[in-house]
Amino acid sequence: MEPIKPEIKQRVQELRQLLQQASYAYYVLDSPMMEDAVYDQLYRELQDLENQYPELVTPDSPTQRVGEKPATQFTSVRHNIPLYSLENAFNVDELQAWDQRWRRQAPPQTTADYVCELKIDGNALALTYENGVLTRGATRGDGVMGEDITQNVRTIRSIPLRLNLTGLQNFERVEVRGETFLPLDVFKQINAERQKAGESLFANPRNAAAGTLRQLDSRIVAQRKLDFFAYTLHIPGMDDASIASSQWEALALLQKMGFRVNPNQKLCASLAEVAEYYQHWDTERLNLPYMTDGVVVKINSFKLQEQLGFTQKFPRWAIALKYAAEEAPTRVENIAVNVGRTGALTPLAEMRPVQLAGTTVSRATLHNADRIAQLDIRIGDTVIVRKAGEIIPEVVRVLKELRPPDTEPFVMPSHCPVCSQSVVREMGEAVTRCVNTSCAAILKGAIEHWVSRDALDIRGIGEKLVHQLVDKGLVHSVADLYNLTSEKLYALERMGQKSADKIIDAIAQSKNQPWSRVLYGLGIRHVGNVTAQLLTEKFQSVEQLKTARVSDIEGIYGIGAEIADSIYQWFHISANQTLIQRLQAAGLQFSTTADTTVTDDTENQKLAGKTFVITGTLPTLKRDEAKALIQKAGGKVTESVSKKTDYVVVGEDAGSKLAKAEALGITQLSEAQLLEFL
Repeated sequence: MEPIKPEIKQRVQELRQLLQQASYAYYVLDSPMMEDAVYDQLYRELQDLENQYPELVTPDSPTQRVGEKPATQFTSVRHNIPLYSLENAFNVDELQAWDQRWRRQAPPQTTADYVCELKIDGNALALTYENGVLTRGATRGDGVMGEDITQNVRTIRSIPLRLNLTGLQNFERVEVRGETFLPLDVFKQINAERQKAGESLFANPRNAAAGTLRQLDSRIVAQRKLDFFAYTLHIPGMDDASIASSQWEALALLQKMGFRVNPNQKLCASLAEVAEYYQHWDTERLNLPYMTDGVVVKINSFKLQEQLGFTQKFPRWAIALKYAAEEAPTRVENIAVNVGRTGALTPLAEMRPVQLAGTTVSRATLHNADRIAQLDIRIGDTVIVRKAGEIIPEVVRVLKELRPPDTEPFVMPSHCPVCSQSVVREMGEAVTRCVNTSCAAILKGAIEHWVSRDALDIRGIGEKLVHQLVDKGLVHSVADLYNLTSEKLYALERMGQKSADKIIDAIAQSKNQPWSRVLYGLGIRHVGNVTAQLLTEKFQSVEQLKTARVSDIEGIYGIGAEIADSIYQWFHISANQTLIQRLQAAGLQFSTTADTTVTDDTENQKLAGKTFVITGTLPTLKRDEAKALIQKAGGKVTESVSKKTDYVVVGEDAGSKLAKAEALGITQLSEAQLLEFL
């Protein structure tokens, strides 16, 4: 094979650069630099050269935006940096309350300015660039795990395949977050075409964008003309002020790199300016060519953001200030009361079905007795219902002028609607609870939580099966799941032998789930999966946690007094102590500390006598997974770096441990190097 002539290589490079510049000018700057016919001619020339010399094709070439073959499926991937959701506010008063909350966490006399950006009603994407080239595009998923849709992301013209790093250092990795959306004119065109073809219509642009992103054929995605606004940038070492010291500077840097950012951003010196911005766009947003449902407000300074940190769910330094959701009138046909796994009694309005924000709504939460009294809602009332945060339907107000004459005030039950035991309402609490731990509703909720994906992840046990197990008396606690047999399951309604065997196998497999998942699965009030992870990193066995003082638990960053007291009280209830003993006897994992003095793997003790410290977020392994691998190979894992440490395994966002390791001259390993070492 003859070598490719240098002038051909040079021409291919010239064409790529020219086409990338033209795409940036057209899709990002909205200022075309050449006629469409000229662009098409240059594109065709590049395509012909790459067909003739396929070895010159690179992932960042403009010709690679549309995949040749449909994907067979999407794979789940762990985000390098978690995508946190935002706390919502629905008016300026709630915005001011947020401002007061973060100021209580900040040093006295702290001043701040704010960056306001329109909240685009689309779908979040996480983009990864390595050495300037797009290597991964993923959906938000649950914020920790998403789906790899890189092939589809490549079709979005406003997402650069290669970053413009002119005048910037060649960053090894760049993480970008943003929102992909369908412009309104494109959305209308798609629905018109679907109607003409006799297909069902998309309810709204966000649903259409979500459905488009999950198309297995990227050629269809390309036809849908998705757009993208970038809003968050993370570069390892970004705390260096020479890169960007604020959100405002990061937005400018994103533009310089080739991204489109929302042009309606504003830097506000005060909360009053934020309120003006919010009120201005309440009406002006109707003139935009895309859907927006609010304003995202962020504290500008990265240093202050770092000081404030995160709650269990949200960053303290940002909030979504939402506009009033779509509202609709309907009639209340009944008020039911549900009992959850914590015993909380939640009243629900059962209503005549109504279309709301693209979905059919027939039930809405009434929260608690106080909310019912405040609304004075009754069966037969005509009410205005909306979606809070456009997710959970709620009753906004009652149209009392339309109330029938024979209605009666609704009173919360004095006894549990499931077990008939008396309910209680603690002093200072809004929630009424059933405190009977044998209540079937509490038991069913506890089991559904235990088998859920984020807890023990026992596949095959859904809500219907849980109800059968409890109603038939086969299960009286989550520990009873581990006494089930295929024969017992096979005797249940609509249960085949093969399905029964699979469920028993899934129950057995759940015994391998780590201590953090077991702790989350116990359903302790206020303990979500993030809190469970924090607790198990500090308390590496159930014995350590159940003997901990409230002050010990509260000392963990991100855990407050209320959560700490709830955990302490739970472990001091005798029934819960018995439950733990039964689950331990069944073989569940209640410790992250393995016994390294005895091992079944005598052939792989490569790390015997070596001490490791793990710091930062690893690309694919969880910390306890990496720890287990090291211990299985005979190594020891400690929490702090010292002169006795042999290796430090370093992930993303490594902190003070890395600095201490560098000062002591301790060898550093990446995840890949650790796996190679093993």
